[in-house]
Amino acid sequence: MMDNKQMGFYMRKFILFYIAIMLSFAPMSVYAEGKKSHKHKAHISKKHKVSSKSRHHRLASRKHKNVYAKAYDGSGPLQLASSKVLVINQLTGEKLFEKNTNQPTPIASVTKLMTAMVMLDAHLPMDEVLAISNQDVDYLKGTHSRLSVGTELTRAELLQLALMSSENRAASALGRNYPGGMNAFLGAMNRKAALLGMNATHFYDATGLDSANVSTAEDLAKMVNAAYHYPEIRQVSTAASQEITLHGGANNFVNTNSLVRRGDWVIGLSKTGFINEAGRCLVMQAEISGQPMIIVLLNSVGKMSRIGDANRIRKWIEHNEMASLGNRVNG
Repeated sequence: MMDNKQMGFYMRKFILFYIAIMLSFAPMSVYAEGKKSHKHKAHISKKHKVSSKSRHHRLASRKHKNVYAKAYDGSGPLQLASSKVLVINQLTGEKLFEKNTNQPTPIASVTKLMTAMVMLDAHLPMDEVLAISNQDVDYLKGTHSRLSVGTELTRAELLQLALMSSENRAASALGRNYPGGMNAFLGAMNRKAALLGMNATHFYDATGLDSANVSTAEDLAKMVNAAYHYPEIRQVSTAASQEITLHGGANNFVNTNSLVRRGDWVIGLSKTGFINEAGRCLVMQAEISGQPMIIVLLNSVGKMSRIGDANRIRKWIEHNEMASLGNRVNG
């Protein structure tokens, strides 16, 4: 049996041991709490940083869009997003607006207007069935096409898809099936350009995928005017959509120009184009204020800016008297 003195001795040792244990755990608890607090603060800071960055991006994007998206009634100066612009009265030849019109630039699928003219000049049977081959596949930029190798369509259908929906394989097949093949076709394209006085224009392919296909706004206005005299080009380039049978199934193809699809413009000819080197391009013949206009918009920034530019040009012409526009032609 322990006496009271021994009992007190062991009790004091137990209490000291307990206090030592508690003190050793205290720093770990404080550290863990501090780490948790720091992690929470870092999470809040990161969240705030991301949120702030996202908000800045949205504001910058909105600001960029608003530069040209503001309501324009045609009364003020004409400000356009396209870097090269030409607006001509097709009837009189008068230049209503011009901006960097003699600077050569890649023209992307606007090329296909020349492809169509050269093909039609050859007077080939439009009901002849042609097949898409591996030679028509885009290995340069890897663009997608619903016209798989082996697809058979008439020359007329290929023309429509090349102009209305900017189908690259359709345009390639038209050139490849020209008498003498693709090399002869490209030679005919460049000779046609020279005959039209398109002296700054050069073609290296039938689709426009090759950025070496270059022209100027001045030259393209000549090409649009020439293409307008082909009824087949006017008809297919201004169709809003067309159903084509592919491998036994119906496929709907639409016009790449949303102004044609909307139907509130009087458009006599249309062709869009895009590759990175060319930017967004649009050429049209359209009636504005009762007058036939040729509009050339090249290297436009933003997916919809060429459409916005066309609408601003229309409002500008409609708001102003024709006689006064000639005094403000420079962009």
